[in-house]
Amino acid sequence: MRPRPSALEIGSVICGLFAFVTLAIWGFLAWPFPWNIVAGIGAPALAILVWALFVSPRAVLAVHPFVRALVELFVYAAATVAWWSMGQAWIGLVFAIVAVVLGALNGRRRLA
Repeated sequence: MRPRPSALEIGSVICGLFAFVTLAIWGFLAWPFPWNIVAGIGAPALAILVWALFVSPRAVLAVHPFVRALVELFVYAAATVAWWSMGQAWIGLVFAIVAVVLGALNGRRRLA
């Protein structure tokens, strides 16, 4: 039987989902018509692929925890930059702070 997920794990999942949705919104809104379909589907698909390969609990590639943290930070940074490029700097800033704090706390718990 699996243990119940902690509040940190639930928060990390929500941050990841928010990052993927952000990349989809950015892709559909930031590009002209023919390319917005490609970017709107491709950006979150690429982020999900990278997440599944390195960061997920059942990651395909087992990497050092610091590499895992860097990949996670890269996905969060991409979502933050997407908000900034859409003219919503405050949403990007708040998301960056929440994501980095949750990632640091969750990473610290994993290393302990």
